[in-house]
Amino acid sequence: MNKNIAKLSKYFKVGKIRDNSRIIVFLICLAIATSFWFLNALSKNYSAEISYPVKFVNSPANRFLAGKTPAKLDLEINGQGFTLLRFKLLAFAPIKIDIDNVTKNLESDSGAYKVTSSNLIQQITEQLSSEIKINKISPEILTIVLDSLATKTVKVALDVNVDFEPQFNLKSPIFTKPQEVKITGPAILLRKISVLNTKVNIMNTLNSSFKQEIELIHPDKTTISPEKVSLLIDVEKYTEKELRIPIEILNSPKNAHIKLFPSEIKVVFSVGLSRFENVIISDFGASVDYNSIVKDINNLSVNLYKKPPFIQDLRFVPEKVEFLIERN
Repeated sequence: MNKNIAKLSKYFKVGKIRDNSRIIVFLICLAIATSFWFLNALSKNYSAEISYPVKFVNSPANRFLAGKTPAKLDLEINGQGFTLLRFKLLAFAPIKIDIDNVTKNLESDSGAYKVTSSNLIQQITEQLSSEIKINKISPEILTIVLDSLATKTVKVALDVNVDFEPQFNLKSPIFTKPQEVKITGPAILLRKISVLNTKVNIMNTLNSSFKQEIELIHPDKTTISPEKVSLLIDVEKYTEKELRIPIEILNSPKNAHIKLFPSEIKVVFSVGLSRFENVIISDFGASVDYNSIVKDINNLSVNLYKKPPFIQDLRFVPEKVEFLIERN
């Protein structure tokens, strides 16, 4: 009995090995056949569409590519399967379109040139491969807009937010050096540009003078000279000063004498230490207007019509004064 079981077990092991060998041989044959079929299929010619990057180069002298051009062209091509597969799977350098070459014999409409894509087939084929044939290019018409280059001088506009420590402020207005720059670009674009803004700059709690190079914001397809300007902020300590300013009377009639109570105002303001001694009474002007007198009202509003531009936190008292009219 045991001998029969051992013989039967040995038979099944031999049979299993024999079956496994047949499967392995089958799979190898299938792989070889598939490979030959695949190679045979790729050796045949096919049609396909590929999207290919494009770059526009070599603008005519003193001309500028101003319009928006496509970043890719859709090509309908014929070629062997091997070649088409390579174009589908691999990344290649962009096709270069020579702007000067493709526009030199064309008439323009306000700087716009209409280029027929079919006329580019030979130029593009030379850059890709002689193994393929280009049947069609989309879009069928390429619009290339060229503008003449121009240069103009524009002012620099500051975009700066400044905060100071207590008792400190500007000694003089913030400015840049230089205050004007030259911008070069398409003439049609430059006609709309009168100033160039600096990039936003935020400076907190300054207590001393400050200098920094900052960049300018300018449109695409333009260049500027210089590309950066120096931001200059002159800071000094401020202190408070008080002066008494006489009040002038405007439009006073010849047959009347007007007395004001009081006849002067007190002005209080902050001024930089460098100018403290230079600020005098004659730098201010205060007045009331006789023509503004209203019946049954015995006071007039004071107008501070003159003051130095560099002082800060100005206030004055009183803002209204009483009056008395004496007839001659």
